Amino acid sequence: MKNKYLLLIVLTLIFFKYDKINGQSQKWVAPKSSSDLINPFVGNEKATAEGKKIYTQMCVICHGTQGKGNGIAGVALNPKPANFLVINVVNETDGAIFWKLTEGKSPMASYKDVLNENQRWQLVNYIRNLEKNK
Repeated sequence: MKNKYLLLIVLTLIFFKYDKINGQSQKWVAPKSSSDLINPFVGNEKATAEGKKIYTQMCVICHGTQGKGNGIAGVALNPKPANFLVINVVNETDGAIFWKLTEGKSPMASYKDVLNENQRWQLVNYIRNLEKNK
């Protein structure tokens, strides 16, 4: 299963074109409606632990172990992977992060068909946990 996720990430890196307008990377903003999405696992330590497992398998390669956007595969990406510890990500709602995980935007893959809804929320919990441990 781990190899399946790694293959998905590698294929994403190879085949996706980068989103740019006039040579400038555009800020990725989730729709306002995403803020209405409610994380069903807020404060759930078991869900956060499950999110850590998913993060380790699928996200570390680009975002790094501490969520700083400095994973080994992220070096070649443009735009660079998100640093989950910076203020613009910390200030995102859980719903916005969930929406981005679900929809994706090149070079970030969509996880809508790879992770079920609960797994994506668990991943949001773990990303929030990274913020607390910086």
